[in-house]
Amino acid sequence: MPHTVTKTLRRLAFAALALTAIPLAASAEEAKQQYFPLATFRVGAYASSGIPVWAGEIDYFRYINEVEGGINGVKLFWDECETEWEVEKGVECYERVKAGKDGSPVPIFLPHGDPISKALTEKTVADKIPQITIAYGRTESIDGRVFPYSFPVLFSFWSEASSVINHVAEIEGGKDKLKGLKIATVYHDSPYGKETQVPLDYLAKTYGFENIQIPVPHPGNEQSAQWAKIRQLKPDYVFLRGWGVMTPVAIKTAAKTGFPVDHIIGGIWSGSEEDVRPAGAVGKGYKAVTPFPAGADFDILKRLKQHVVDKGLSDLKDPKSFGSVYYNSGVIEAIVSVEAIRKAQSKFGNRPVTGEEAQWGLENLKLDDARLKEIGALGLVQPLELSIKDHEGGGAGKILQWDGEKWNIVSNGWVRSDRELLLPLIYERAAAYAKEKGITPRPDVSN
Repeated sequence: MPHTVTKTLRRLAFAALALTAIPLAASAEEAKQQYFPLATFRVGAYASSGIPVWAGEIDYFRYINEVEGGINGVKLFWDECETEWEVEKGVECYERVKAGKDGSPVPIFLPHGDPISKALTEKTVADKIPQITIAYGRTESIDGRVFPYSFPVLFSFWSEASSVINHVAEIEGGKDKLKGLKIATVYHDSPYGKETQVPLDYLAKTYGFENIQIPVPHPGNEQSAQWAKIRQLKPDYVFLRGWGVMTPVAIKTAAKTGFPVDHIIGGIWSGSEEDVRPAGAVGKGYKAVTPFPAGADFDILKRLKQHVVDKGLSDLKDPKSFGSVYYNSGVIEAIVSVEAIRKAQSKFGNRPVTGEEAQWGLENLKLDDARLKEIGALGLVQPLELSIKDHEGGGAGKILQWDGEKWNIVSNGWVRSDRELLLPLIYERAAAYAKEKGITPRPDVSN
């Protein structure tokens, strides 16, 4: 080969290497940020509840970026994918974002919808991307041996039901006083609404109360027949498991039939400001259980006000929603996600982490009072300790009561559920799911 041709080929080869190095360098630079896709519903039937959720979430992400310089120097970036809370759109959104962006993998996916989360159960396993479903999702996914990438962190529906029963026991003077009581559940007639039937039946047999179940067809804007039945059966307490318009209609209809509103305890998704304001004056005294305490006096809320809201950086459009149940739920969800990534970085390095690495971070996540105080979330987030066998890690809620203008915490701290009583049942259901799907459960070993 002639010398001049050889030199020309060498120059071309070096040029090619230089050209390929440019996108690689750019990608490495971009990958210093952690991508966090947000599946949102800012339009549609449930937009009024969704909008403050992402305001809280995005505000916390901005706080982490602007005040803390990211998670150990790794800044977060995100975009939104509109689902309208529809399963098909939620799955499409997941498929669109799961490959990551600008060189960064997806560490965690937040489906923001019980039906969407269930549709993604097997997909997230195949893609090794954990989905966090705080206060919703498949209860048996607490068992991470069978559901390695589903995390119903904080408060499952079974814990919700048990905490309500334990609050009633506190009011009545002890669990022995539950015997002979009538407790009716007025529930959204959907898989979500029916989720607490098994634990309530078990708790009724254990403690001796009568378990009454009354369904309400979607969307729940007509409940005369259901509350006529309540008037006939005369339960001592009503556990209201609604969603959307069903909750204020239930409160107003209960008032018309003469049932005392302060003896109605709403579930997680019947306990927001958006649920009680439409009920008007008759909503005063209504209670709800929640892992998302309302209020702006928590230290992290004060920090968000100072560094994000007051500087015009907030995603929140309605200032009345600052410190609301839904806004705080977004803050809490962001805290759990950030702390899981931080934990993963402690093992894998201060860089963007993969879904598989974030799974390790979640399964080794521990938020004790000392850490919660440090991040300003003491009292806002319950102490958590997750593991392979326990993807919930908490199991407690606070009881709020509406005073006509705002929610007040009326429980003595966190009301714990009877997890020790219910976990064996949950593990049995997880094992049955594993058998049905041909899943070999992971060993419960320390990471």
